[in-house]
Order: sequence, then C-alpha cells, then structure tokens
Amino acid sequence: MFFSPFLASRYLKPKRTFVSIITVISILGVALGVWLLAVVIAVFTGYGERIKESILGFEPHLVIDSGGILGNWPEPYEKIKAMEGIVSVTPYVRGQVVMDFQGLRSAPMIRGILPPEGEELERMRDKLAKDPDPKDPLNPKKGIPRGDFSVNDPYSAVVGDGIAESQNIRVGDKLLLYSPRDIDSIMKSLETVEGAADDEGRKQGIDEIKEMTAPQEVTVTGIFDSGHWDFDANIVFVHLETAQVLYNFDLDECHGIAVRTDDGFKANEYQEKLHGLLPQQFRILTWVQMHKLIFDAVAAERQAMYLILFMIMIVGGFCIMNTMITVTFQKRSEIGLLKALGAREEQVAWVFLFQGVLVGLVGVVVGLLLSQVTLYFRNDMAGWIGSTFGVDLFSAEIYKVDGGLPAKQTTRDLVIISTGAFLACTIASLVPALIAASLQPAKALRSE
Repeated sequence: MFFSPFLASRYLKPKRTFVSIITVISILGVALGVWLLAVVIAVFTGYGERIKESILGFEPHLVIDSGGILGNWPEPYEKIKAMEGIVSVTPYVRGQVVMDFQGLRSAPMIRGILPPEGEELERMRDKLAKDPDPKDPLNPKKGIPRGDFSVNDPYSAVVGDGIAESQNIRVGDKLLLYSPRDIDSIMKSLETVEGAADDEGRKQGIDEIKEMTAPQEVTVTGIFDSGHWDFDANIVFVHLETAQVLYNFDLDECHGIAVRTDDGFKANEYQEKLHGLLPQQFRILTWVQMHKLIFDAVAAERQAMYLILFMIMIVGGFCIMNTMITVTFQKRSEIGLLKALGAREEQVAWVFLFQGVLVGLVGVVVGLLLSQVTLYFRNDMAGWIGSTFGVDLFSAEIYKVDGGLPAKQTTRDLVIISTGAFLACTIASLVPALIAASLQPAKALRSE
C-alpha cells in the first residue's frame, strides 16, 4: 500500500549527490515563494486595515450635503439625530484658510464643528497626541495628552501633530486664521478705492478692506494624532461659528452634516435609511465612497503583488520538474526492474508524484514558518535595515499612516498561498511521472 510513498521518500533522501542538491534548491524555491508572498500580502492587508482603522476612528461614517451650501441645517440635523444607532451628528464647515503663526504662513483645512459631547468627546480625546511620561518615558500607554479636544468657544482650535511639529506649535499658542473668500471682496474694494473721487472716499474704502481682512484669532487647546498623516498634517478643528464667520455663512448655513454610527461597517445600511428619511436633493456618502481612491489603490497593488510573487512559485515548479526528470533518467534501471517485477504504470507514476507532493509540503511548511518569524520581528528588522543602510522601509509621510510596519494575516490568504504553492509543485511533477510510467522495462534495463 505504501510502496509509492516509500520509494518517493527514499529518492528524496540526501545522499550527497547532485540530485540531492537540486532537491534542496527546489524546496528552498518553494519556501522562498511562500515566505515572500505570505509576508508581502500580510503587510498589504495590514496597511489596508491600518488605513481603515485611522479613517473609521477619526472621520465620520456618513456625510450629508447638497453639493454646495446647505441652508437651514437644523431641520435635517434633528431628523438624523433622532434615528436609532446614530452616535453623533454635527454640521460642519470645511475649507482652506490661511493660517499665520509667528509670521509663518500655511494653508491648512479647517473643520468647523459643534463641540463633541459624551462618548464622541472621549473618542476624540483618545486621538490626542501624547508626550512621554517623565516617570515612565518608555511606556506609550502612560503618555501625557497634549491638551484637550476642546472647541467649546469660537476662540479655540485643535490642530494635527503634523502641523504642530512642522511649525513648532504648542498648546496655548495663538493662531491667526484668514478666510480666502475675502480675496474677491478685497479686489472689488481696491477697484473702488482706485476710482474714488476724493481722499475721504479712499479712506473709507481702505477702512473697509482693513475690517474685511481682520483675522480670527484662536488659541490652541489641543494637538491630535489620528494615525493618518494626511489628516494630522492638514486639519485644524475649530468651533462651527468660527468657520461660519471665516466663510461669511449665516448661523443656519454649513457645508454638510457629519454622522457617526454605532458600526462603521454598516454605513451602507444607514445610507439607505437616510435616503428614505431625507429629501432627494441631499447627497449621502459613506466613508468608503469618500476614500474610494485610497482603498482601490491598495487593492490594486495587493493583487499585482499576488501575480508577481506567484511567478516565484512557477520558478520553483520548474526546479521541481527539473529535479524529477533528472531522477527519472538516473533511476531508469530501477524503474525497469520494478516494472519487470510487476509494478503497474500508475504505481511508478505515483512515486514521482509523491516526490512533488513531499517537496511542496516541506516547502510550504518551511515558507510559512519563515513568514511567521519575519512578521513577528518585522519592526526590529525594519529598524535595523533603516539604521544600517539609511533606508526608511515604511515612511509615515509616504504611506500616510504611522505606528510601524503594519501586518495582518488572514486564513483566506494563507489557504490561497499554501494551496497555490502545493498545486504548483504537484502539477510540476506530472511530466516526470508520465515519463517514468511510459518507460519500457526491456529498454530501461538495456540502457544499463
């Protein structure tokens, strides 16, 4: 019963021959393919999950707008707030401003929101950047929050740590915010001043320009760290009224309404409910639709890496085929003797098929073990490579997320990788198995 597996294992047993070296190389080829594919796919999966976590933990799950300025926002606001499963609702004003801090100007995006309360406030507080605790500087869990997530009055602001670090902003510093929408009004006023008939008209026009360009002064009450570099380097939270003043909005006007639900992964269900609740002129977008380009890019790169790295499996398969064909021609006399003693063709074929199966099994197991070790020490290895060769393997500025090299393995990916490698090895052994099965006993024995 165990005739074919027994011979297959004997043929693969190292005997310090050239065939044994090829066998080892074949196993290493499969192992390297499984190792690389498992590690790379785990990193891409972890990267996608890290982006999802940063977006879900910071961004609204749904956004309702009308494609422009949303008037009379309290009416839909009250309807949405009364829905079951809604955690928080806030109207928002979002747009670019000119920010001046000690003469250094930049153009971040402001988000004017209502002050968060309850669970929403605690969630946003969890996103505050932290300074090391002097008593335990190596423990990140005991870090000291940098301020508080407080936009309770029109003169407060919470900035991202990317902005804070680039401009050396600290909690308590004063910022000046200028509205870009004043530019058109300023240009019209300048034309009026130029066309004024007397000095009094010019003076009046200049006073209007000065009043128009008066900035909003806000105090930094907190510095947040969302984990997503794009947010941290570009967003300043302010009170809704401050943003309305900067954009010359009335108190019942905003750009849209941001909604967070009790489960961000059910945003599509809430989207359907809101479509039935609100008039048709409202547009409702989920967090997936708002960040579709990011997720599509990650998915495309992940699929591309699957295809590219599976080529290594094919190379490993050719190595196995080469090994088996070599063994077949070296064992011609033994094959002829086996057939002369009554071995059937399928039994001989199974000898070489089992060789491919054994090589595949060993290669897959070794590759998976190597991948587990690599993923466990991935950040240590990335740090060593960075310090030794000066290469940043996972730059937060490039990949837009921080927290080290991400990785997440799924059962589905491991099954696909292992099954693909195993099938490649098994299929590669079919050719030498068929060659061995087709040998005639007399010719095989005569060749010796």
